[in-house]
Amino acid sequence: MAYSLGLTLYNLAHRREPGAAVDRPPRPAGRLVWLHAPGRDAARSLLELARRLVEEDAVSVVLTCPDALAPRPGVFIQKPPAEMPLEAAAFLDHWRPELAVMSEGELRPALLHEAVERKLPLLMVGGRNPGFLKERDGWYPGLMRGLLGAFRAVLTLDEASARAFRKAGAPPSVVEVTGKLEEESAALPCLEAERDAMARQFATRPVWLAAALPEAEEAAVIAAHRAALRLAHRLLLIVVPQDPARIAPLAHRMEKEEGWTVARRAEEEEPDAETEVYIADAGNEYGLWYRLAPITFMGGSLAGNGCLRDPLEAAALGSAILYGPRPGDYGVTFGRLGAARAARAVGSATDLAEALADLLSPDRAARLAQAAWAVASDGAEVTDRVMGMIRRIMDGEG
Repeated sequence: MAYSLGLTLYNLAHRREPGAAVDRPPRPAGRLVWLHAPGRDAARSLLELARRLVEEDAVSVVLTCPDALAPRPGVFIQKPPAEMPLEAAAFLDHWRPELAVMSEGELRPALLHEAVERKLPLLMVGGRNPGFLKERDGWYPGLMRGLLGAFRAVLTLDEASARAFRKAGAPPSVVEVTGKLEEESAALPCLEAERDAMARQFATRPVWLAAALPEAEEAAVIAAHRAALRLAHRLLLIVVPQDPARIAPLAHRMEKEEGWTVARRAEEEEPDAETEVYIADAGNEYGLWYRLAPITFMGGSLAGNGCLRDPLEAAALGSAILYGPRPGDYGVTFGRLGAARAARAVGSATDLAEALADLLSPDRAARLAQAAWAVASDGAEVTDRVMGMIRRIMDGEG
């Protein structure tokens, strides 16, 4: 009774005119699983789960996420339907999934109620804390308890998260602490022949990378490199500017004001033993630079508008990470790296110079890089567990 009242109040509170017709691709024939991520960070784990479902079980996947995601083979990436009964029904009528996997704890009552009415099996993975959409917070009697009671399993990150789900109404028998799922590999490709050739050119020189460097942070990187050169005179800085238009003026500044020897990849100039700065294109070669540089500064995180590249790209390829106080879209990722002591935070240009100098000690950079790699590759056992649950449910055994 309380649940019905809460759902009615929720739908009344957020009633509006139906949205525009949604353009959905045709549903493929065969079995299909629906995964839902509340944001880009959560999607990383679900994309790995989706890949395995597609490749190992030949199951189609629709992944809903409010953030834009790059296409993946075999995965239909869609925005979640508007939180209205009619639009929720239209979504489920179209895709007809056999099972739904929610993540982190986001609850969409209109959509989940429609799924429950259709007896769609529900799983919650990577649970942090249960809650409605931020713009739809409110008190709806019995609603959260009723929705959580419909889940066959609630897998949480830690005991504090498990307590939050039990307190909110999830049956204790379905709540289990498992930790995080494995994430989609962030390791970017490169041409191995090119990597080998450049590694021979660099030989034993210490190297660091400024990835996606915005103009606002150029002075900080220049100051850090100037200070570090006093400690390691053979140090090479690889810079990938955020804006390719900055390549020429940045090279001019470094050559004329700092007196450094600069090579530009766009001009097909090779970095030789005397080169102190190598300016690369803002293209698709980050996989090469992360492999060559034991230390990476994540551009945009210090004085920009937020980190511009996924730090797990560097972590997955063994580069120690330096980052500033502006994580941008990667706050959760930096939080995980920080908790694991797998990245070094800096608050100013002076901090950047000091941290770089400290990490020029190979053993310190290696410890940081190893911890970051562990964060980037964690969670395979949990994903195996979820795959097993999905298979049993779809085979009628769960």
